[in-house]
Amino acid sequence: MDKISKKNKMIIKKIKKLRKLISKHNLGGYIIPKNDAYFAEYSFPNRLKTISNFSGSAGFAIILSNESYLFVDGRYTLQAKIESGKYFKIIEIPKLWPKDIFKKYKRKLSIGFDPQLFTNRILINYFDSICDLLPIKENLIDQIYKEKNKGYVNYYYNLSNNVAGESINSKINRLLKKIKLKNIDNIFISAPENVAWLLNLRGKDNPFSPIPNCKIILSKNKKIYFFSCPLKIKNIKKIIPYNKFKFFEYKDFLKIISNLSGKSFCIDNLTCSSFNESIIKSCFDVKSYIDPCYEMKSIKNLTEIKNMKSAHIKDGLALTKFIYWIKNNNHKNLTEISAQNKLEKFRKLNKEYIFPSFNTIAGSGPNGAIIHYRASKSSNRKINKKDIFLCDSGGQYKFGTTDVTRTLCFSKQPSSIKDKFTKVLKGHIAVATSNIDKLKNGKQIDIKARQFLKKDGLDYSHGTGHGVGFFLNVHEGPQSISKFNTVKLKEGMILSNEPGFYKKNHYGIRIENLVFIKKINNKLKFENLTLAPIENELVNFKMLNRDEKNYLFEYHLKVYSEYSKYLNKNEKKWLASLI
Repeated sequence: MDKISKKNKMIIKKIKKLRKLISKHNLGGYIIPKNDAYFAEYSFPNRLKTISNFSGSAGFAIILSNESYLFVDGRYTLQAKIESGKYFKIIEIPKLWPKDIFKKYKRKLSIGFDPQLFTNRILINYFDSICDLLPIKENLIDQIYKEKNKGYVNYYYNLSNNVAGESINSKINRLLKKIKLKNIDNIFISAPENVAWLLNLRGKDNPFSPIPNCKIILSKNKKIYFFSCPLKIKNIKKIIPYNKFKFFEYKDFLKIISNLSGKSFCIDNLTCSSFNESIIKSCFDVKSYIDPCYEMKSIKNLTEIKNMKSAHIKDGLALTKFIYWIKNNNHKNLTEISAQNKLEKFRKLNKEYIFPSFNTIAGSGPNGAIIHYRASKSSNRKINKKDIFLCDSGGQYKFGTTDVTRTLCFSKQPSSIKDKFTKVLKGHIAVATSNIDKLKNGKQIDIKARQFLKKDGLDYSHGTGHGVGFFLNVHEGPQSISKFNTVKLKEGMILSNEPGFYKKNHYGIRIENLVFIKKINNKLKFENLTLAPIENELVNFKMLNRDEKNYLFEYHLKVYSEYSKYLNKNEKKWLASLI
């Protein structure tokens, strides 16, 4: 029996066990989200993967007595079909929601869920009133298969003001001003990344993000009630330079809420679980607002920008060396996994590098068309010289977060591929040179990125750019460059610029830089953080106008100026040839 069939048997076995538990609780079905109780993008445990084999960073499953559904967005439909299509019907959201699927059932189904893993807002969006939702205290996935913990405690640590650029006290005072304007007595900060930003705190609880798993309550009298596990509480008491902290275990949440003063309590219904919301509502008048920390941390201070620049220079040098290496490798035994491992080695040469900021996407040929592809032992493809190679990767450094995509070739490519690459490049340049004073939000800029593909009736199913955190999540809001985002872009925001094109079963193209918004001559403009060569051999220069050619020339000149002193003779000669 091969490894794939063994995996299939395991998934089928788990689904059967889950269905027995569903029947035991007199349920019609059970919902399994990707997130954990902290609603993190990358989390442990990954219950969705446990039951479905789906490894993407977003999605949820519903197991019924006779059917199984996996709901994912357009980024993951192809990946979901490959990884989970044997056991699940793949549904693309937002085209369809569970409430649309459940309309076909003649009776109202009782659907169980873990109240610590869902917000009330999510439940309403998913189901409306089409079924009866029943909270189940004990997570059913954990009852059939509990992922083993790592066996050690990752303690929290704090960032100095030289790294963070602003003290804890200053951030708390700014936040308090905002909540007082709304006449709020207490605010529950349920998103750990916001706690991390507010308290200049970092940890190692999540893969790919230096986020500590904790939550806080901040009262208008500046008292902070900090919730975490017991072992970490002992550690954090020693490192937090703020005297109005009180520390508690999660089991104390109800007791603390019951004893707090005031009448009003603010929650963020995007990250406050159904479980916690019900406790708070039992004692307070609840007001729901987006956590102000999201907007506050989206605007980076001068120190954060300076440190991000430094992180990107170090990261770009590693990527530049990797690009030279892979383009000059004989490719005899080179695979997707060996290529991404080599890139990781280049990054590890820098002592400030900690770990990847997400799972590296290294897709050769048809695998590059899977937008969030992850090479595995079963999918690992040899990198053929005739194919193009898409590599999307990033790193967490002690002073910044990176995310960059390059599409490379190793032989002469047909004009059809070069034309598509050039249209993507033109979109990339159009974003980079946008007039932000005129195009004030991501929705308006997104149009510029797609315009050249659109002329041929082509498009891509992901946003053009996402916000990026400062030594935090590689994906961060509220800002983004997408068809739907209307958040006003402001000085200090960091975003990705990553238009693409994907031909199913053939190839994928994406060019991604991180940019930040800077005021130059009293005008808001994007400035590149990412410095790494763009594949000239895939460019049809006849399709570029003079300004676009100048942009590419000046970009590569800057790359060469920054890195030439760190390169050997052959690397330097190759990089100079791109100018």
